[in-house]
Amino acid sequence: MSLQFSVLASGSTGNAFFIQTPTQKWLVDAGLSCKKIEASLEKIGQQAKDLNGVLVTHEHSDHIKGLDVLSRKHQLPIYANMATWNAMERHLSKVPLEQKFTFDTASTQSFGDLDIESFAVSHDAAEPMFFHFHHEGKRVAIVTDTGYVSDRIKGVVKDADCLVFEANHDVQMLRMCRYPWNVKQRILSDVGHVCNEDAGVALSEIIGDATKRIYLAHLSKDNNMKDLARLSVAQTLEAKGRPEGSGFTLHDTDPAEPTPLVTA
Repeated sequence: MSLQFSVLASGSTGNAFFIQTPTQKWLVDAGLSCKKIEASLEKIGQQAKDLNGVLVTHEHSDHIKGLDVLSRKHQLPIYANMATWNAMERHLSKVPLEQKFTFDTASTQSFGDLDIESFAVSHDAAEPMFFHFHHEGKRVAIVTDTGYVSDRIKGVVKDADCLVFEANHDVQMLRMCRYPWNVKQRILSDVGHVCNEDAGVALSEIIGDATKRIYLAHLSKDNNMKDLARLSVAQTLEAKGRPEGSGFTLHDTDPAEPTPLVTA
């Protein structure tokens, strides 16, 4: 068994990601209730009690909703940078100190046969970061919750075997929706979320010969649709000379159903 993963849930209502190697099983974020995370893990043949720990990207509720109960119920170590710990302390006051660990932004920590690299993203949280997983030459990267994709991010995740990548909204749907103007401005800003077209442009610079699968993630429930996101990203990639099928495939994610457990 090599590097395997599943997007347990992704979207504006909750996010969680599972990754495993022969010796490690990790969760990235716990944005669903403990009960739903346990159920999602069971759907892919896994159990929460077997996790080695939880990595936290940032303190927004759609990423930590079930973290308190899940970590205490299964005695799971939690890893986050200090700014995120400070921001979510009131939500995790009951978690024992011995379960709390620091994972600095732009650092790499090794757990058994898995190397985990963190990198900064641009989002309106205390110190948001995401993760890039390395195992025996295979790489899986997650990039969501960022207002833009910096050259630094592109450099870190370029040519990863598998990418979980934000395609949050369709700009026209967002502009026409009933959200207050300040919320629309926040989503469209450099500390908001990446739209479908910008995701396609960024991916055209990231995809390499090793890239096989791209999962479009963190879709807005109000301002995007799976078919629209996939079509917009595919059209942009084709216009950039990177048509789907030329070595890689695009995949949906869902806020309520895990993707199949696959090997990178």
